[in-house]
Amino acid sequence: MLTGKTVLLGVSSSIAAYKTCNLARMLTKLGAEVHVSMTPNTQNFVHPLTFETLTQHKCLIDTFDRNFEYSVEHVSIAKKADVVMIAPASANVIGKLANGIADDMLTTTVMACPAKKIIAPAMNHNMYHNPIVQDNLEKLKRFGYEIIEPVKGMLANRDIGDGKLPDEETLLEYILREAAFEKDLAGKKVLVTAGATRESIDPVRFITNHSSGKMGFAIARAAMLRGADVTVIAAHTDVEPPMFVNVVKVRSAEDMFNAVKEHMDSSDIIIKAAAVADYTPLTTADSKIKKSDGDMSIQLKRTTDILKYLGQNRREGQVICGFSMETDNVIENSRKKLTSKNCDMICANSLRSAGAGFGTDTNIITMITADKDEEIELMSKFDAANIILSRLNAMK
Repeated sequence: MLTGKTVLLGVSSSIAAYKTCNLARMLTKLGAEVHVSMTPNTQNFVHPLTFETLTQHKCLIDTFDRNFEYSVEHVSIAKKADVVMIAPASANVIGKLANGIADDMLTTTVMACPAKKIIAPAMNHNMYHNPIVQDNLEKLKRFGYEIIEPVKGMLANRDIGDGKLPDEETLLEYILREAAFEKDLAGKKVLVTAGATRESIDPVRFITNHSSGKMGFAIARAAMLRGADVTVIAAHTDVEPPMFVNVVKVRSAEDMFNAVKEHMDSSDIIIKAAAVADYTPLTTADSKIKKSDGDMSIQLKRTTDILKYLGQNRREGQVICGFSMETDNVIENSRKKLTSKNCDMICANSLRSAGAGFGTDTNIITMITADKDEEIELMSKFDAANIILSRLNAMK
């Protein structure tokens, strides 16, 4: 995902520096070329050899070190970097950067770098809330730096406060959002539905299906990483939604339909990946529930066909994609839906294909459009999501 990208990690003196070691490992596994610059005092918490072993590059500490890889080390790395993250960022380093002080290798390199800079503060919560530190952070924001808010938790002195460095997975997502993909969806609004709706029978029971939400969330994350403004209308899911997207939580098919109606007009690309329960019990007044010898019969009515509504009420220029889960005659049934729902694409799944369908991390999809059928072989749902988005984006 980061092959061909260069990431510069700045590490200042904090016990949280151990997390940056794992972040460096995660970045290299994704193909990034990683360079690390440390303040001299950071060596009290983590040895440079750790980063050098993980990244296969000399750890940059001394501005006047004569044993370097390039002619002018801080300028060379600064020019090469696609993104810079300082994590953990101490109050001292934050203050230096905010006020134009470059007196060590880390601050000198960051000052010389034109790439996007992301700051992740980590310190005692009283220090973090010091008005001077807060003013310096606001100043950095005005200069285009992105600030990752620290999280609340147990700090090094055993206080509980909001000065803790976020976990490595969170830090990684900030870097991926900046550098992982070209922003070919920048300026576009993408609406995605995900998960399984639930139709209440009574306060205890409900009608639902096996959708996990993984495919919808994979599409939402891929669109976000490619620069789109993403809204996810999420029913019940087995996984957490991706970062940096607007999540609208719903329960029933009616809830989802109302949310889709609210957001559809402002959306450029709409992808219905949710598995909506097809039936809901009649209202209590009309419901005929019969119980005898442990058996129950419930009078049902069909829920609103959201995809059909989208196709009938689309505005000019919108691209609409639906998903079709079939057991037999997959292509034939899905092509009928393409026409009857007035969609631009139907992504067809077969429940009989191993590695596809509900709950898996992989998928096998046939993308059906008016002029052709294109099969996506077995791959991760995230990779499949990117192919789907590329085809939909080309329809604009």
